[in-house]
Amino acid sequence: MTKADIVNEVAKTTGIEKIAVQKMVESFMDSIKIALAGDKNVYLRGFGSFIVKKRAKKTARNISKNTTIVIPEHYIPAFKPAKVFMNKVKNNVKK
Repeated sequence: MTKADIVNEVAKTTGIEKIAVQKMVESFMDSIKIALAGDKNVYLRGFGSFIVKKRAKKTARNISKNTTIVIPEHYIPAFKPAKVFMNKVKNNVKK
């Protein structure tokens, strides 16, 4: 499902114009990006949490040049689904 699919689905179920829904979805995503960039986690009860994870410094290999490189400590965004959400997906996805 793409962002356009989400906009179409929300517009269809709510009756709000697609342009307004698109602005709302983009604003929602921008709010999450800004919060995570500011080292703040975003908690959406019943859905999940957008969190900032710290990755430790590590040594890696560049296979093409056969050299060792050091990847410095860094932070990445991550999503942790809520238990309710995870269970719903587990029980409803067809294998």
